[in-house]
Amino acid sequence: MNLTAILLGLASAVLFAVGSAMEQSTTKQEKPTRTLDPRLILHLLRRPRWVLGLVPTTGGVVLQGLALRTGALALIEPLLLAGVFLAVPLSAAFNRQRPQRRDFIVVALGVVGLAAFLAAADPQSGVSEAPTVAWLPVIVAVPLLFAACLLLARRLTDASRGIVLGIGTGLLYGFDVSLLKTIMVQLGGGVGVVFANWHVYALMVGGLVALILNQNAFQNGRIAAPLTTIVLVDPIVSVVIGVTVYQETLSLYGARLVVGMVAAAFIVFALWLARRAR
Repeated sequence: MNLTAILLGLASAVLFAVGSAMEQSTTKQEKPTRTLDPRLILHLLRRPRWVLGLVPTTGGVVLQGLALRTGALALIEPLLLAGVFLAVPLSAAFNRQRPQRRDFIVVALGVVGLAAFLAAADPQSGVSEAPTVAWLPVIVAVPLLFAACLLLARRLTDASRGIVLGIGTGLLYGFDVSLLKTIMVQLGGGVGVVFANWHVYALMVGGLVALILNQNAFQNGRIAAPLTTIVLVDPIVSVVIGVTVYQETLSLYGARLVVGMVAAAFIVFALWLARRAR
C-alpha cells in the first residue's frame, strides 16, 4: 500500500470532517426546504460559518485528488470515514449539544466494516484513465439510482430521510471523485486538455447537485446519520467504479470473500442503527 497516498487520504478526511461540522451546524438553523432547492445555498451563503466551512472542504478535495494520483480509489475512499469521529463532537459543540454515544457506535461500526473490507479486498491500482465507452454503464446507472433516492426520500422524515439523501449524496460524491482521478491525470497535459474532455463538466454538474443535496441531508437528524451514510456510500461507489472503469482489482475470493461479506453486514447494521437516531 502507498503510505503517502494513505497520509494524504487521512489528512483529507480531517479537513472534510471540520468542513462538514461547520456546514451541518449552520444548515440546521435554516428552515427545511424542498429537496435540491437552490435557494437553500443562497441562504447559506449569507452565513459566515457555512462559507468558512467551504475552505477545509475544498482543501479536503485537493488532498483527495493528490492521494488519488498514486493510490487506488478502493484504498483512498474508505479512509474518509475516519474523519467522522472528529465531525461528531465538533458538530455537537457547534450546536451546543453533548455528543451521543450511539453516534460514535455508528461510526465505529462503519470504520470496522470498511477496514475489514479493505484488508480482505487488498485493492490494487489499475489504469489511470479509461475510454468513454467504459464509463457508459456508470453514466446510465448513477442518474437512475439517484432518482430512486429522491423518490424514496419524499416519503420519509428525520434521520431516515437524512440517510436516504445521504445515499444519494454519497452516490454523486463517489462518481465525482472517480472523475477527479482522471482529471488529475489530464492536468499533466495542461489545463487545455482538461477542458477539452467531458469529465470536468460532469464533475461541475455532479459537484453542484451533490453540494445542495448534502445540505438537505444535514437538515435531517444529527450529523452522524447523514455523514456516516455519505462516507460509507461514497467509497462503495468508488470501489465499484474503480473495478469496472479503472480496472482496479480486488482479492475477494475464498476466506477473503467471507470476511468481505461480514464487513458488509457491519456496514448495513451501522446504517440501520443510524436510522434509529433522533
